[in-house]
Amino acid sequence: MARGKSRSDTIKNTIVSANEAVKNGVKEIVLTGVNLGDFGKNTEETFFDLIKELDNVEGIERIRISSIEPNLLTNEIIEFVADSKCFVPHFHIPLQSGSDKILKAMRRRYQRDLYAERVASIKQLMPDCCIGVDLITGFPSETEEDFLDTYRFINELDVSYLHVFTYSERDDTTALKIKEVVPGEERQRRTNMLRILSEKKRRYFYEQHLGKKMNVLFEIEHEEGMMKGFTENYIKVKTEYDPLLMNEIIEVELSKIDTDGEMLVKLPFEILI
Repeated sequence: MARGKSRSDTIKNTIVSANEAVKNGVKEIVLTGVNLGDFGKNTEETFFDLIKELDNVEGIERIRISSIEPNLLTNEIIEFVADSKCFVPHFHIPLQSGSDKILKAMRRRYQRDLYAERVASIKQLMPDCCIGVDLITGFPSETEEDFLDTYRFINELDVSYLHVFTYSERDDTTALKIKEVVPGEERQRRTNMLRILSEKKRRYFYEQHLGKKMNVLFEIEHEEGMMKGFTENYIKVKTEYDPLLMNEIIEVELSKIDTDGEMLVKLPFEILI
């Protein structure tokens, strides 16, 4: 109700913005919005049309899709990203619950089988792809079995990390009419369980890449003598601060997972001189 109908800029204007970003030295563009898959509903264009055009913009080194719902993430889009010059192997796909009963109560436009199909399609074409998941715990009427159904589903799914949110009441939502309310302490317990699972998933994903050489875009911000960056597939790395690395894409070797869960890297010899 607050957001209104989906609306977006035109492809033409978006390409202009992308070109301006390139002129300003931007090396990675992130496509973001409330619901990216609905792009173009007010302009008679599609999200697929958009990404095809963006892939041809000269000077863009990376394009990342921030979040897209599974029913709008088509196999056509997945296949395009897999063969793209610029789009990186990273998807963030909201799920919210691994229980079909709760998904129906949430009025989601998909069920978990579709989600599993999307993950399988991505991993078949891009084995190293990073996949993030949004989840909500404690939605009204979510029983312990519903929650465990979600936990088991995610545990068995080949995903890389979770963003877990604790349900909170909002005015003028149909969820307020559901009488079976989950106590606050129980909501938080379930959230904590999924966040622990997320750390296990992330660490396992990182471990699969130890020893590999990957390209990292180093960020300008730095603190305590360290700077950070991300690989194409969203592995967060850090190394000793060097101003020559800022906003540069460098091939590094992923060498060790630090105590804070971030990846330490070995830089090429010529950068260390």
